[in-house]
Amino acid sequence: MSEDRPRVVIAAVQGRSGKTTVTAALIAALRRRNLVVQPFKKGPDFIDPSWLTKVAGRSCRNLDRFLMDEPTLVRSFMRAAGEADVSVVEGAMGLFDGVDVEGSGSTAEIARVLDAPVILVVNAVRMTRSAAAVVLGCQMLDPRVRLAGVVFNNVARKRHREMLTASVEQYCRVPVLGALPKRKDYEVPDRHLGLVPAVEDESLHAVVQAWTADAETYLDIDGILEVARAAPPPTAPPAEPVSRFWTGESPVIGVIRDRAFSFYYPENLEALEQAGARLHYLSALHDAFPEIDGLYIGGGFPEIFAAELEANEPLRYAIRDRVRAGLPVYAECGGLMYLGRTLAWKGRNYAMTGAMPFEVDLDERPRGHGYMIVNVVGDNPFFPAGTTIRGHEFHHSRVHNLDRDQTGLVFRVRKGYGVDGEWDGIVYRNAFAAYNHIHALSVPEWAPTFILRAADYRLETSRGGFQR
Repeated sequence: MSEDRPRVVIAAVQGRSGKTTVTAALIAALRRRNLVVQPFKKGPDFIDPSWLTKVAGRSCRNLDRFLMDEPTLVRSFMRAAGEADVSVVEGAMGLFDGVDVEGSGSTAEIARVLDAPVILVVNAVRMTRSAAAVVLGCQMLDPRVRLAGVVFNNVARKRHREMLTASVEQYCRVPVLGALPKRKDYEVPDRHLGLVPAVEDESLHAVVQAWTADAETYLDIDGILEVARAAPPPTAPPAEPVSRFWTGESPVIGVIRDRAFSFYYPENLEALEQAGARLHYLSALHDAFPEIDGLYIGGGFPEIFAAELEANEPLRYAIRDRVRAGLPVYAECGGLMYLGRTLAWKGRNYAMTGAMPFEVDLDERPRGHGYMIVNVVGDNPFFPAGTTIRGHEFHHSRVHNLDRDQTGLVFRVRKGYGVDGEWDGIVYRNAFAAYNHIHALSVPEWAPTFILRAADYRLETSRGGFQR
C-alpha cells in the first residue's frame, strides 16, 4: 500500500461507451495480481457501484462535487484510498458533462480535484481514424485534465484495432492501453433506471467472470498501473475531528437491505454507526419485525419484488403499527413507495405497509431524474426548518391520493421534481419519506438527529409512552 495514493479515472466521451465494463475488467485484473483496489464512482449512483463493489471486494464510494465541497470530497477519497494499493474512479456520462456550460460537477472536475490521470474509453463502433479527432478534442478542451491513455471498446477485429491505435498514437501522442471486443457476455441487462443491480440476481454474475477472464488479454494492465502510480501525491486537506455523538446505550436502527432495497451510500450507514447507533439489517422479503428504535429504508426496486413484499404480511403490518405508535422512520424513494398503502405496477395493485396515507403507481416514464435542491419549510423529525438540502432523485413512480389532513409536505423543491414538481418530504408522525436521496457527507446533521429520535423513542417506550 502506498501513501502516494496511486489512482486513475476511467472516463468516456459520452455515456454508454463501456466505462463500467472497462473499469470492472481493470479492477478484476488488478485483484488477480493480489492488489487491493478501492473503487469509486463519480456522481450520484447506486447501481454501477454495486457491480464495482462486487468485483473489487470493497465498498465502492461516490465522489460528487454537487453534493460535496472540495475538502470533503478529497477527505472522503483519502480515507477510502488509504488502505488500497490503487484506486480506480469510474466517471459518469461524458468526461466534460456537468451541470452547466463550465462543466461544474463533471468527471473532469473530479479528476482535477484529485489530480488524477484520465484514461479515456472510446466506443469504436463504425469509427477508425476519426477516433484521433475525438481524443484530440478531449485533450484540447481543458488542458488541466491529464489525458494519459485511451482504451477502445467494441472493436471489430485486428485490422480495426490496428487502425484505431495507429491514428491515436500518431496524432494525439497518447498510448492506447487496451481494446475490448464487442461481446454480449460483457453486458449487464438494463431496466428503466439503468443496469440491474449486482445484488439482485446471482445468475447475472457470469458477466464478472467474463470481465475477469479477458482483462489481461485486452487491457495493458502494466501500462495502466504505470499511469496510476505516476500520479503525484495528493494534498490532503486538514482532517475533521471525528467524535462519537451519542455516548449512552446505543439505539438500534433497523436497515432494510435486500434485493428490493439496496440503494444505500456506505457513508450513510457509517455515519449512523459513528454517531452511536447499532445497525440491525433485515429483509422486507422474508424477515419478521425486530426490536428496534428506528427504521431506515433506502431506495431500490420494490416494484420488481412487489408480490414478495406483499406476501410478507407480518412485517408490513408491524411497520404500519409501529409508525402509528411513533417509531422514527427515514425512507428514500423505494422506501417511500413501500410505506404507502398500495403500489400499482404493470396492471396490478400490490398491498404495501399502509404506514402512510397515500398510493403509488409506476410506469415507464421518468418523473424525477437528477440533482435536487430543497428548502425545509415545515416541522419534521429530521431537519430544522430553514435548512437547504442537496440530493438527487431518479424515479418513475408517482404519489397520489395523499391525505393532506394527516400528513405534511416539508421540502419545497427548488431544483428537481419530488412528489409533484413543487413539494417533497412527506411527514406522518415520526416517519419521513422523500424521493430525495441524501448523502451523509452533504448533510452531516442527519445521522446525529436520527440517533436523537431513536433514543427518544427508546426512552418513551421504556416509560410506556410509545408502544413497541
